[in-house]
Formats: sequence, C-alpha cells, structure tokens
Amino acid sequence: MFLRISHLRCLLALAETGSLTAAAERLHLTQSALSHQVKGLEEHFRITLFRRKSRPLQFTPAGERLLSLAREVLPRLEECESSLARMGEGRHGRLHIVIECHSCFQWLMPALDSYREAWPEVELDLTQAHSFEPLPALRSGRIDLVISSDLRPAPGLVFHPLFSYESLLVVAADHPLAGREHVLPDDLRRETLITYPVDHGRLDVFSRFLLPAAVQPAAVRQVELTPLVIQLVASGRGVAVLPAWALQEYLRTGQLQTLRLGPDGVQATLYAVIREEDAARDYMRSFLEQAQRTCFSHLPGIVEPAGMKG
Repeated sequence: MFLRISHLRCLLALAETGSLTAAAERLHLTQSALSHQVKGLEEHFRITLFRRKSRPLQFTPAGERLLSLAREVLPRLEECESSLARMGEGRHGRLHIVIECHSCFQWLMPALDSYREAWPEVELDLTQAHSFEPLPALRSGRIDLVISSDLRPAPGLVFHPLFSYESLLVVAADHPLAGREHVLPDDLRRETLITYPVDHGRLDVFSRFLLPAAVQPAAVRQVELTPLVIQLVASGRGVAVLPAWALQEYLRTGQLQTLRLGPDGVQATLYAVIREEDAARDYMRSFLEQAQRTCFSHLPGIVEPAGMKG
C-alpha cells in the first residue's frame, strides 16, 4: 500500500492553510520535503492533486478525493489515539454489570449515578441474571462485574466483599408464626415460600437453612420484583426470606413481621466479582469504593465483612 497517513496530513494542511509554505510550517517540514511528498503521490498514481499557482489553492477531482479521505480518517485516528491514551491512564474502559441480587437497586442506582459523574468515559451497562450463568460470562469477557451473595471461588476471579447482612423470614402480621423471635426449618414445611427466580441451591434459605435439615417447603412461588413479594406476603399468600436491609421501608406499615432463621440467624455477604486482571484498573477500584460507600450510607443494619474492619 503506497498511501500513508503522512500523505493525508500533507493534503489536509494544504487545504487548511492555502499554501505550501504555510502547510510546511504547520507540519514542521521544509517546503522541499512537503513538495517531495506531494510529487511522489502524483507520480505514483499519475494524477495532479492541485493546480499550481492558483490563488486560493484549488484541488483537482483526484485531490478532492484524497482530501475527503483525510477529513474522514484523520479525526478518527486522533480520537482512537486519545482513547488509547486514556485507557493506558486508567480513565477509559467498560463496566458491564450483572446483578444476581434482586434487591440491590436500592443502593446500586445511587452508586452508579455518582460513578458516572466521576468517570464519564467508562461505558456502563446493567442487567439482571435471569437466563444465563454470569460467572462463565465474566471469565469469558462478555461482562465485567457480577453482584452476588453466592460465594463460588473460581480461578481467575476475585470476590470483593461489599458488606454483610442478615437474612430474615418475613410473614404477614396475622400469620401463626408472627410474634416469635425465630423459626426452625420444620416450621416452613407447610408454608409456600416466595423466592426470586434463582436456583434453590443459590438461595441462603435453602442452602444454609432448609436443605441441611432435609426440609422442603410445601410449595415455592417465584417472583421477580421485591414489592410484589411483599404484597403476596402481606396478603397471606406465603412467606419469604429477604435481606434485613431490603425490608425496612415495608415494615413501617405494620402489615409484616420478621423472624430470624434459627436462634443465631443466617448471615450472608454480598460480593462484587471481577476478573483478576481488572482488579488493578483505576476505574474498577473506584467503582468498588463508590459502591461500598453508597451501601453504608443508604442501607440500615449492614456491617463490614469479616476481615475488612480497621
């Protein structure tokens, strides 16, 4: 390929300055060197690029064709160079987030709003994991961060703890279990358990409460939205287990009661899962810090995960 970026820069400088002398000064070339580049193009393609001694400088159709290319290509190259430089500085990147925590919008949206202001050049996207396993997608590079309470260590992934919390059973205020301090697994054997659309093995109420006791609820009803879960529980259609911090706004009505799962309760930790190679990126570290700050400023009853205090 004979045509080079330097040829396009020469033609654009000629068009914008109107003379060989001014164009050479802009490009930090001698007039002879600039003339040599133009003549080389003309001889190679057997064309004339502009009419000599014309004032103002007039390009031929061949010259206009190359000038059009220069105006299209050079800004895109400069934009790409700038973007690559920002990426090298850690200012530019992509952050596609998947949340397995259905109650997380309460703190995640304020965190994202603050993050966008500080990092406008990071491409943000957010979705919920309904129809695919997010961790394989994270490892393959399809997504960049997963919010999950399901700790499944895997090579190449880092589980960054955001906060710890207690999962509580929520029942209607007139439910037979209401008023008790805690329930045992067998107490749920005759209940309809309302859950998010997640595999049972990835829900704390099953993995850490019911299954170790070999207990199954009478029925399971899956619902995607927290307000709908609350409405069903309040109307006596079933019981649910939700994070304590997600229940505060609904308990003020007096229609619901909460109970601990077992005498000691069930504690859980919410994680931000990322790839190892992304852990040192400035925009990723900033998001994790912003997310954690927002959690502790918005959510009642959460605590720092073990090993992170001090």
